[in-house]
Amino acid sequence: MDNHWNKFIYKVWAPLYDFFFNSGQFLVARKKVFKSIQLKPKQKILLVGVGTGADVRFLTNKNVEITGIDLSPDMLQKAKMKYASHQVTLLEMDAQNLTFPQDSFDLIIANLILSVVPNPEQCLREMIRVTCLDGQIVIFDKFIPPEQKLTVIKSVLRPVIKMLGTDIGRRFEEVVAPYQKAIRIEDDSPILFNGMYRKIVLRKLKEYGSF
Repeated sequence: MDNHWNKFIYKVWAPLYDFFFNSGQFLVARKKVFKSIQLKPKQKILLVGVGTGADVRFLTNKNVEITGIDLSPDMLQKAKMKYASHQVTLLEMDAQNLTFPQDSFDLIIANLILSVVPNPEQCLREMIRVTCLDGQIVIFDKFIPPEQKLTVIKSVLRPVIKMLGTDIGRRFEEVVAPYQKAIRIEDDSPILFNGMYRKIVLRKLKEYGSF
């Protein structure tokens, strides 16, 4: 996967994305993720990989400042059509190279993005960088459980599925390893498909505001 390919593949996915990933069990899982988030008035919230705006619905009318970024202009266009009447800022941007200053957001929502970007470690680093001290990063994504090995079938299918725009072989423990001193894991729980998808909540530690 690279950014050029991802732009192309998500141009193809844009008309179908809501049908597959914003309905049924995925919609139920998204509701569970947001049910546990404690929002505060005037919070600045960044949706990384906002896509067609599947998660924006849970934040509108909450007296918060919403910004969403995505690499795909086609996905963003879908989001803009949905939320034209709301105060939501939607920007085309690479999640691996966020153009916001350090400590810009109180809360970051990173749903179904770390399994998509070419470099998940760099993406997480950028999210931590732009999170305010003591702020949170909420992740809903698929990762291999730490105690599991990648099966032969998944190993064979992995490069094929990568061509469809996602990676089924990533381990969160490897992605987060370089930043253990910068964050604290406050929650890591299964949320969909017997733990294939997890909800992970990170807290940016005050003593590691710069790195």
